Amino acid sequence: MKFSSSTMLGAAAAAMLSFASASAETVKVGILHSLSGTMAISETSLRDTLLFAFDEINAAGGIKAGGKTYTIEPVIVDGASNWPLFAEKAKQLLEQDKVSVVFGCWTSVSRKSVLPVFEKDNGLLFYPVQYEGEELSKNIFYTAEAVNQQATPAVDYLLKMGKKKFYLIGTDYVYPQTTNLILYKYLLLHGIPAENIGGGFRKDADGKVISAGKYTPFSHTDYQQIVAEIKQFAASGDACVLNTVNGDSNVPLFKEIAAAGLSAADCPVVSFSLAEDELRALPTKDLVGELGCWTYFMSINSPENKAFLGRWDAWLKTQSYPGVVKEKRAVDSPMVLSYDGVYLWKAAVEKAGTLDVDAVRTALESGTIAFKGPAGKTTMQANHHTIKNVYIGETKANGQFKILKEFKDVAGEPFILKGLDEKLAAKK
Repeated sequence: MKFSSSTMLGAAAAAMLSFASASAETVKVGILHSLSGTMAISETSLRDTLLFAFDEINAAGGIKAGGKTYTIEPVIVDGASNWPLFAEKAKQLLEQDKVSVVFGCWTSVSRKSVLPVFEKDNGLLFYPVQYEGEELSKNIFYTAEAVNQQATPAVDYLLKMGKKKFYLIGTDYVYPQTTNLILYKYLLLHGIPAENIGGGFRKDADGKVISAGKYTPFSHTDYQQIVAEIKQFAASGDACVLNTVNGDSNVPLFKEIAAAGLSAADCPVVSFSLAEDELRALPTKDLVGELGCWTYFMSINSPENKAFLGRWDAWLKTQSYPGVVKEKRAVDSPMVLSYDGVYLWKAAVEKAGTLDVDAVRTALESGTIAFKGPAGKTTMQANHHTIKNVYIGETKANGQFKILKEFKDVAGEPFILKGLDEKLAAKK
């Protein structure tokens, strides 16, 4: 399904564009997210944020490059939480719809599914969701949190809290598996013995640990046995849980944690795929004190964030896209990283003076493309990752986070495993 800018623009943007010059051109921009299936709980809001950003840019006069003014025409497709389908939809966007850029994907398996398509067709993908790293493609720009911008700062915080036991749990796919392996090695490097890392291990023929943690499939609902295991693991004290469960499985997981009587005071859970948007589906009164680590929280007290939230609320009331619920709702880090990505791409197009993919890529790699948004300043690096602030937050009963710690200007580093292996070998 695709939407024409002439018929589907939000009311505010349409009003501003009514007097636009007849010489203005359109640029097709792709949105590739799961609007159905297990990941829709998270990805639908990213679609909405992208549409908001497009409307905002169009209402402000569009994109100016090479003596032309472009208005954005969104082309929306549904990956339907089906990873092979993501590749088919990516091909459709690039080869049939001829979009200039795509914003999309949530899971790493969906990103890895589309990566060969973008490389073959020399397309551009902006990827906005925390991920495991160990990847760098010339056709993908990662506004996402790298492991060193989310998972390892969270562990540093927990270590300073005096935590000595860490239980790893996640969904059975690339991001949790790789992130937890990194965290396993990171914990060893910081003096946590293997017996204090819960969830189990898998070793290769040489006895080397190649997987750490407990894993469940997408849409898993029965967490009774796993939570019982966590409760036993935490009984001796000083324990915590590192949670990389993705999608709607977080709902039964946290309901079981609450039912088991495990509180944040006993055994805090820090979640890397659970933010304000997902908390609306959870019993937040039972999650008070649980932790999150992201590069944006809705509670950031800055003029830019307050202005952004005001514009977002106003847009929700007036927009006319089908499927977008008009009610006031939360904003979270993946949504803001999607929003930031649109403005980084716009800045790169205007710097390059063209929509040409190679020229836009060169501009993005220059280290000069930045955007001061709701989370603070975000700068694209030559390694296709960004420099941004990192925040540790504590869940409140209203589904928001109280910010406990801020790390300023953290540069995204995609490759961590090799360095950890070298440090562990040197430590021996």
